[in-house]
Amino acid sequence: MTNTPEVDTGATAPVVEPRKSRKNNPEKTRENILQEAIVEFVEQGLSGARVDAIAERTKTSKRMIYYYFTSKEQLYVEVLEKLYGEIRSIEGRLNLDQLEPVEAIRRLVEFTFDHHDMNADFVRIVSIENIHKGEYIKRSEGIKAMNDTIVHALENILRRGVEQKVFRGGLNPLDVHLLVSSFCFYRVSNRYTLGEIFQVDFSDLQVKQRQREMMCDAVLRYLQA
Repeated sequence: MTNTPEVDTGATAPVVEPRKSRKNNPEKTRENILQEAIVEFVEQGLSGARVDAIAERTKTSKRMIYYYFTSKEQLYVEVLEKLYGEIRSIEGRLNLDQLEPVEAIRRLVEFTFDHHDMNADFVRIVSIENIHKGEYIKRSEGIKAMNDTIVHALENILRRGVEQKVFRGGLNPLDVHLLVSSFCFYRVSNRYTLGEIFQVDFSDLQVKQRQREMMCDAVLRYLQA
């Protein structure tokens, strides 16, 4: 019996690439669901919003959404927390305590005006929550705490302003917060009706600049000693 010699054909065995495992990124998935939920709630309201639609937007499943948020209502609560948290977080980075009182108020008014103007979804979601009489904000332990920060910040600014004799005494920081927020919110929440009734384009840069300066002047004149 003879051994048949092996013939070297020059061919090499194909290199098999190791399969790359898909890395789960829970935080990214969760954030993506929240972002698309904002769109769905803004367009459909809480009652009309569908978890199926959010799942389709995020290319995930209802089961995955319920895994992260347990229910549509809890998802909505966390959307509220996210939107309120964003505005309060940015306010915290304005360094208002390092500015002179007048400049601190001006910066806060300008920021509030710009934020509301550029974040109509925030205005819409807050309006929806008011339709529900604040029912879902009550379910959040964090929203009240995070919103207390702006009142405390204003309290400190007003106190410093009184000490420097540029602001009058007896001012309520919550009232000032409402004064600043009210016009900034209203011009966005009612922009379609007001725009049609008075033929005003609230997206016009000159209109925005005029109203922004008006709010700064109005608030500062109210506060001045």
